[in-house]
Amino acid sequence: MRAADAAQKISLKKPELLALFKAELLGLAEETAQAELRWHLALMVPRLHLSRAEHERASSILQRYLTDRSSIVKTSALQGLAELARGDASLQLEMIDLLEKTCCTGTPAMKARSRNLLKQFRKNA
Repeated sequence: MRAADAAQKISLKKPELLALFKAELLGLAEETAQAELRWHLALMVPRLHLSRAEHERASSILQRYLTDRSSIVKTSALQGLAELARGDASLQLEMIDLLEKTCCTGTPAMKARSRNLLKQFRKNA
């Protein structure tokens, strides 16, 4: 978890450092059940340069994270999905739908993050 925390923080400023570990990060994101690792991976994976197939795989993983027991994992998954949607107009509409629903049904943290993300999406629309 500490390594994931450090990698996530470093990748915020230098996402290119993740490139060599793309396959491992996607595989780990798919396999891990550890909440602390999931929430960091949910934020790191969207920073990778992904092919179309990898993008769909990452989106599927993060969609599954939305059903996690941990509110932090769910909130991080929302953020990760929003990052994945930013470069894809068709996903942006789906993301806005998800965020609107989550504003009403999510945990308090998810509701707050959804409101902030909705503002960003609407501002850029």
